[in-house]
Amino acid sequence: MRHRRKGRQLSRTASHKKAMLSNMATSLFRHERIKTTQAKAKELRPFAERLITLARRGDLHARRQAARAIHDKEALKKLFDTLGPRYAERDGGYTSVLKLGERQGDGAEIAIVQLVE
Repeated sequence: MRHRRKGRQLSRTASHKKAMLSNMATSLFRHERIKTTQAKAKELRPFAERLITLARRGDLHARRQAARAIHDKEALKKLFDTLGPRYAERDGGYTSVLKLGERQGDGAEIAIVQLVE
């Protein structure tokens, strides 16, 4: 039974899933748009939006909390110096997921996750 089990497992252990989401969020903040499967995109969205909310706060504690998830210093700097102020007036909804269709090789649903302007 799945009682009180939040989120998708994505056929990974908890540590693998955490590392994958961290790497995907780092790529999203660095490139502002990534292409991935639809299930991973739906899992990434709340993870990334929580980090952007921390960047909007901008204090030292928020930076240290974000640094627990984002291990790349350049991406963390961009998150707090560029993306945080960009979304200072916006109340959530910092990312959008665009569905692209099926992947040629295995038929997996593909989506683009991008930061909203």
